[in-house]
Amino acid sequence: MDLLTAAVIVIVVFALLETPLFTVIAGLSIAALLAADPSLLSVQLVLIEMNRLASMPVLVALPLFVLVGTLLTETGAPGRIMNFMSALIGWLPGGMAIAALCSCAFFTALTGASGVTIVALGSILYPVLRGRGYSDRFSLGLLTTSGSRGLLFPPSLAVILYGVVSQTDIGRIFKAALVPGVLMILMVSAYAFFHRHRQPGGPARPAPDWGRIKKTFIEGIWEWPVLLIVVVGVYGGFVTIAEVASLVLVYVLTVACFVTREVRFFRQLPGIMVESAVLSGAIIVILGVALGFTGVLVDAQVPERILSFLTSVTESRILFLAGLNVFLLAVGCAMDIFSAIVIVVPIMVPIALTYGIDPIHLCVIFLVNLEIGYSTPPVGINLFISSLKFKKPLTVLYRASLPYLALLLAALLVITYVPWLSLFWIR
Repeated sequence: MDLLTAAVIVIVVFALLETPLFTVIAGLSIAALLAADPSLLSVQLVLIEMNRLASMPVLVALPLFVLVGTLLTETGAPGRIMNFMSALIGWLPGGMAIAALCSCAFFTALTGASGVTIVALGSILYPVLRGRGYSDRFSLGLLTTSGSRGLLFPPSLAVILYGVVSQTDIGRIFKAALVPGVLMILMVSAYAFFHRHRQPGGPARPAPDWGRIKKTFIEGIWEWPVLLIVVVGVYGGFVTIAEVASLVLVYVLTVACFVTREVRFFRQLPGIMVESAVLSGAIIVILGVALGFTGVLVDAQVPERILSFLTSVTESRILFLAGLNVFLLAVGCAMDIFSAIVIVVPIMVPIALTYGIDPIHLCVIFLVNLEIGYSTPPVGINLFISSLKFKKPLTVLYRASLPYLALLLAALLVITYVPWLSLFWIR
């Protein structure tokens, strides 16, 4: 056994022992780099890629938004958002389920992490849904699959990272992802609307209470400017994504520490900053190592070989997109979204371009697949998080998620084969 094989075995063992993911990916990438080029040039390539990443202005937005999300999870923002959504649309047929869905999407967009949403909002939403007469299976499926619904909306970290890796304009990606993201929410909302009609019994649906709507809106008055800053900044094109991130962070930090005082500046803030810095550093390390590895793959003509194989199988754009969706669903099921982006995107983009797929449309397809993959059996990460959070067996969550997965897969087909939905207002 040579030294390299031993190194790979050791790395795999560390992975099985639940060593942090970024160290495992970095170790495997460096091992592969050394296999491709035993000299130190391969390791130097990683350092060059990290230096290039550090010089990219857009990368600044990544750690800033990570810190924003970490701050928000330490405040009462999740509860205030849900209270307002419940007051606003909870009186509609299926309104409480729709309110839960919208709350999850909003919070996921702000925090950039699917699992955080389930943990932060699950304990609030689950008893509310059960108390309103929704079945256990319906509630579990809704919360498990809704945890990743906001990943297409600004200021999603996944979109920012994809833009960095693929060198695509991040503002255009956010604009292209808006309609597909809304479509997915509308399809699940329609299911909740008609499902509620089939729910006999349960407490009577309350009439709209404008006083409560006003009260909950005022209670969450400090959260709404975040949405305004992001929407005006990203969709209005007045500032760059890095400038939006800076504005949002300054605002959230000021409100959390000095207005609502839910985060203690000296006692809690340093720990929050360390936690967010660890996550940001992990993403950047993965990014640098993976991009260096991609450079070696390009030199070895691996993308060209994959393209030659695919074109020998089919030259049909429709069949390629179908195969791409199946592959990406498997990737999203088995890998977290950040790792999938930095590893798969550099290889996938040039291949997809040869089939005439618009790079912006490709981004939307990629992210939608990974969103759905989070909740896809057997190993979608949201299924495991929900199992721990709600103390339910995985098999129960598999069954509960199936109706939602069917709806989301139908939406994926529409998004994939109707590119106009993504591109009509950015051309």
